[in-house]
Amino acid sequence: MSTIDEVITHLAEKFGAVISEFAGEKSLTVPAEKMLAFAQYLSDEAGFELLSCVTAIDYWPQETPRFHLAYRFNSISRNLSLNVRVPVPGVRPVADSLEKIYYNANWQEREVFDLFGIKFEGHSDLRRILMPHDWQGHPLRKDYPLGYEEPQFTFNFDEIDLRKPYAKNRDGA
Repeated sequence: MSTIDEVITHLAEKFGAVISEFAGEKSLTVPAEKMLAFAQYLSDEAGFELLSCVTAIDYWPQETPRFHLAYRFNSISRNLSLNVRVPVPGVRPVADSLEKIYYNANWQEREVFDLFGIKFEGHSDLRRILMPHDWQGHPLRKDYPLGYEEPQFTFNFDEIDLRKPYAKNRDGA
């Protein structure tokens, strides 16, 4: 298995993954219950030494699956990259942690937990990493309330400038 197409075909057959293609790049969608074994195989047998990215995509208002976890694995020795998606339900978003296989998943999974609210079972220290510990909600979810300040551009500068609270000068003006 030297090309990424051969690797993807082999992994799809072995783990029952679905192959998809977008913009000329193939990726795999792996069932959540098989992801831990899949990652272990990538690390031990397939030669993918690096987990370079973990993030999520929110498909709200769709609930099943509401989220997809997106992983990018790299084989530095063979100069290969593999994109993997894992569907996660919206009702109780939980996935297995890959921290014991790829240690750098620790901080990346914490970021996904903090911003999307997806919990990772087996994670050694799952707590907020970017938002304050008492923050309510998860800011990258599509149903998270947006701020209520209208952006200021050249065409609406004067209108918004009138509504902005400015510090007063010492003379009260």
